[in-house]
Amino acid sequence: MSDADARPRQADSFGRARRAFRQWRGRRPFWGGLWTLLAGIPIMYIPYQTVTLGDLHIRLATTAGAGSLIIGVLLVVLGLTLWFQPQSRVFAGVAAILLALVSLVVSNFGAFFIGFLLALIGGALGVSWAPGGPRAEAGPKHAGPPGGPDEPVVPAAELFDRDERDGVREQSGPSLEKETNGRHRAD
Repeated sequence: MSDADARPRQADSFGRARRAFRQWRGRRPFWGGLWTLLAGIPIMYIPYQTVTLGDLHIRLATTAGAGSLIIGVLLVVLGLTLWFQPQSRVFAGVAAILLALVSLVVSNFGAFFIGFLLALIGGALGVSWAPGGPRAEAGPKHAGPPGGPDEPVVPAAELFDRDERDGVREQSGPSLEKETNGRHRAD
């Protein structure tokens, strides 16, 4: 077997893996999980970091160092939850946003606003994500009326009637302007 024979198989397997990853990524709030997971890293790391400027050592540790560690670990877990349990995306997103707000007070302004902003964006993406429907076939589009081929097409002018008092009034459906002495009733 030569190298020329092996290359198309490798490219085919890479393409297959890439398509499988894209399908997996499309069925869950991937970007919200990634941003939330990345938000936990600076929140965990920065409060325990010591910065050295020449002979000057600056320790960033706060009294709430354990709280920063807990918030960072929870954000990483919530990011993984968004990936592997997309059904709980609203809970995980709201929890990430709340932890981002708590990290402002507990861990050096949300690890210098880096983790705070990442957690806010990731939580918002997790809450707002909705699963998509199945993709439509790439066949020819149906050019008929929306109700089907047997339903007659009614011109828009026949659906509406001009009225000087109201502007445009729709003819179909029950009317509320019956003899009810100003009271509305359901038909």
